[in-house]
Amino acid sequence: MPRPRGFRKIQLDPKADYFKPQGVPMRFLEVVELTLEEAEALRLRHDKDLEQTEAAKKMNTSQSTYQRILSSAYKKVTDALVHGKAIKIIKN
Repeated sequence: MPRPRGFRKIQLDPKADYFKPQGVPMRFLEVVELTLEEAEALRLRHDKDLEQTEAAKKMNTSQSTYQRILSSAYKKVTDALVHGKAIKIIKN
């Protein structure tokens, strides 16, 4: 049985939950789903310029878990940018 998931503190309240390439109707786009915790990890690391240890503390998680969340976010955003996909921020 997996260990129960801990509570992660998320302060991000996105003003938009969809991002897409300009000029392409949504019906023609694949969508990459970015979780709210992945968006928060990106915000803390790149918008707030926090080191991973500080960001992990703010999210109430371990540094290794924070790194996995951040790595997953990087892969999804990269996939969307490179392949022209839309990004949807989902609330867990």
